[in-house]
Amino acid sequence: MYTNESCRVIEDHQNCMRNGRPDSGYLYWRWNPRGCELPKFSPKKFLDIMRDKSWAFIGDSISRNHVQSLLCILSQVEAADEVYHDEEYRSKIWKFLSHSFTLSVIWTPFLIKADIFENMNGVSSSEIQLYLDILDDKWTNQYRNFDYVVIAGGKWFLKTAIYHEDNTVTGCHNCHGTNLTDIGFEYAYRKALQQVFEFITNSQHKAVVFFRTTTPDHFENGEWFSGGYCNRTVPFKEDQIDVRDVDSIMRGIEIEEFHKAKAEVAGANLKLLDTTGISLLRPDGHPGPYRQFHPLPNAKVQNDCLHWCLPGPIDSWNDIVLQMLSM
Repeated sequence: MYTNESCRVIEDHQNCMRNGRPDSGYLYWRWNPRGCELPKFSPKKFLDIMRDKSWAFIGDSISRNHVQSLLCILSQVEAADEVYHDEEYRSKIWKFLSHSFTLSVIWTPFLIKADIFENMNGVSSSEIQLYLDILDDKWTNQYRNFDYVVIAGGKWFLKTAIYHEDNTVTGCHNCHGTNLTDIGFEYAYRKALQQVFEFITNSQHKAVVFFRTTTPDHFENGEWFSGGYCNRTVPFKEDQIDVRDVDSIMRGIEIEEFHKAKAEVAGANLKLLDTTGISLLRPDGHPGPYRQFHPLPNAKVQNDCLHWCLPGPIDSWNDIVLQMLSM
């Protein structure tokens, strides 16, 4: 296992050990499917498969969390060189020179075109303007460069937004105090995924695409902005937790649209990376108050119960990815 000291790419907010998290049990739980043994991720095997290849993670900050997990695991064989970052350090490119392997993360939280008026702490100055019939060219313009892609939507669709189609405002989500019709995030999320899958299946470039399902959070007694916290130190058992309504709805849309796209185009290289269930069982794996450096006891701090500590449960996602690659 890598550590927060051996891996230099862990973001401060996910560096739970450095930030003073006192317990360490969350490091040693590992998901394994019933009836078979899931091999641990082999960084050497993965890098050998990826020789002369390119891989991109496309999505929001959970995708960035995921790519950092992969970088940390791979650093046990070869440390990557960062060769590009955007102005906000949200999109990045790394090179593994001895394997001629390129790894990218592209920050596009909606996958479709969006005007976002939000600072790095999630504080918004205006409603998001979301264009449901236009994909975000940040990723579509680069798609042909990638041999492998992990793509995901998710939680950003729950934010207040104004929806546009055909150059016209058609509705909104959570837009109290306006004259617009609240048509709900479900419509927008389905429409966005339909656009994404249509682009992928119709593209002349045939990358191997893993579509990752939504990630449940574990806030209790509030949300991130209203005092919610996550202080559990052991995983749930399967009978102790159910998927929340909103996550169930999102995953339902994802599964439905994925299978529709898969059925419509024979031979489409689409793979389902369904991490929702295994993530649901890990309330112990989030930074919580340790998204900040050594928070004072009983101090009122913002908790992070969505992203994952590194090392942590998200490392298991890479075990699954490599096994899917090997099949």
